Amino acid sequence: MHTYRWELCHVDRPERVAALQTALNDLPEALARCLVLRGIDSLEAARRFFRPALKHLHDPFLMQDMTAAAERVARAVRRRERVLVYGDYDVDGTSATALMTTFLRRQGLDVDYFIPNRFTDGYGLGRAGIDAAAEQGAALIIALDCGITATEEADYARARGLDLIICDHHTAHDALPRAVAVLDPKRPDCAYPFKELSGCGVGFKLVQATLTTLGRDPDEAMDLLDLVAVSIASDIVPVVGENRLLMQEGLRRLAERPRPGLRALAQQAGLDLAAVSTERIVFGLGPRINAAGRLGDAAEAVELLLTDDPARADELAKKLEAINEQRRRIDLQTRDEAIEQAKRHLSGRMRHALVLHKADWHQGVIGIVASRVLERYHRPTVMLCTVDGAAKGSARSIDGLNIFEALQSCADLLTRFGGHAHAAGLTLPVENISAFRDRLDDVVEAAMTPDMLIPTKSYDAGLHLADIDGRFWAVLRQFAPHGPGNLTPVFRGTNLQVAGEPRLVGTDQRHLRFAVRQSSPDGDVCLPVIGFDLHRHLPLLQQSRRQGRPFEMLFSINENTWRGRTTLQLQARDLRPADA
Repeated sequence: MHTYRWELCHVDRPERVAALQTALNDLPEALARCLVLRGIDSLEAARRFFRPALKHLHDPFLMQDMTAAAERVARAVRRRERVLVYGDYDVDGTSATALMTTFLRRQGLDVDYFIPNRFTDGYGLGRAGIDAAAEQGAALIIALDCGITATEEADYARARGLDLIICDHHTAHDALPRAVAVLDPKRPDCAYPFKELSGCGVGFKLVQATLTTLGRDPDEAMDLLDLVAVSIASDIVPVVGENRLLMQEGLRRLAERPRPGLRALAQQAGLDLAAVSTERIVFGLGPRINAAGRLGDAAEAVELLLTDDPARADELAKKLEAINEQRRRIDLQTRDEAIEQAKRHLSGRMRHALVLHKADWHQGVIGIVASRVLERYHRPTVMLCTVDGAAKGSARSIDGLNIFEALQSCADLLTRFGGHAHAAGLTLPVENISAFRDRLDDVVEAAMTPDMLIPTKSYDAGLHLADIDGRFWAVLRQFAPHGPGNLTPVFRGTNLQVAGEPRLVGTDQRHLRFAVRQSSPDGDVCLPVIGFDLHRHLPLLQQSRRQGRPFEMLFSINENTWRGRTTLQLQARDLRPADA
């Protein structure tokens, strides 16, 4: 198990913290520091952060090719053309498909959707979906959350007489597909101000632009933001700037007017949508939607998101819950096998990256397991299985190491690859695995610094428990919604004492519950603490209590509701002796 290095997040200009404290009526220093770390260093920036408004959304026509895309969709609406919506099998792709299909059906169009099968079709825009569109008599394909690298497939669609619009958010290659429009804020020639939209978010922008082109109010699209929120949370895109605004409004709609499918899925997950958050989507809704594409047919997840029939929604949600339970069981077995294989690789030589392969690993879970292996060994990790004679898999990386760029350095050994800085998919000949393992290891070694090999727990500020009062919490809670780029603030507490007897809780006894006490001039302050998966620290707390030795803790602050009573509690992130 890792021992983490604690690292205080660096503020480039500390004087801005003091200036912001003054501008915000003597805001506590810890909160001012949290704001500055998130790029909020003025009164006006703070107003926008704490009071985001839909009027601050960017004009969709700032996106390259948006005019052409909106005009083509508007023409389809006016001419009542048949359209095929082409999605992807993950949460972003299925929610984007549901969003676009809902919008086009509202316009009275005959719309069908195609989600590639992970196992038979593979990732991305492919010929099977293009052929399906042609056979159905479609005039237009709208591809969502895929397509940015599909140059050959775009040419194939053109050859079959189909117009193609691509809405993607992945990194573009040098050559763009030839299509009616290629919407991707990451295009090198795209001037759109915000680069981190989800695939569903790009689709939402197209819907807004199409409404404008039709002479309608673009705000008609706002009731689709629940789907955008699910995509933002589940695809782990930064919850900053425009995404934070979209997320906040989407969460509000999820809480107030959830569509039948999401309501039914939340019931299966034991999730109260009235208190929905980014974290609860990530751990509650997202895995269940993803499970359909991992082990079954992702089109069922789209149907769940589209249906207006509560009975059908319940039926589909129960089916996804059963698939997700099966996925969990396969996850555990694959994880155990991957860890054993990783141990063997690491025992032979110093490895900076792990490339693991077993022919019969389930293609639908290896991405999840790659993340688990990365967490355990803190190494960029590639998990591969064999499909139709080729090695296919997923890559995950640590902070500071761009896995997409690393794969580019191995391109001659790969058949296909694509993705982000932290995650990617790839295919290669089985006979290239050994050479790929060594090449990737060399590339990662050259890119890594010694510090990158040591896992780090970062925190925003030091904090005394006595400073956690009503005003502090009233401000802190407005930092939500959280996610990458706007993570839940983490604080460091020092000279802490255990109050009462610490104990393990949960069905598997992996969680730590205790109370913490800290002295102050006005008397001791005592707060309850929960530490998820921190069972290993129980001996530290027991020793601290017996010997009266102080300890330190990284923690966040949240609310806990029990039997109708809501109180503040600390969520421990890591603990260590005070003299560590």
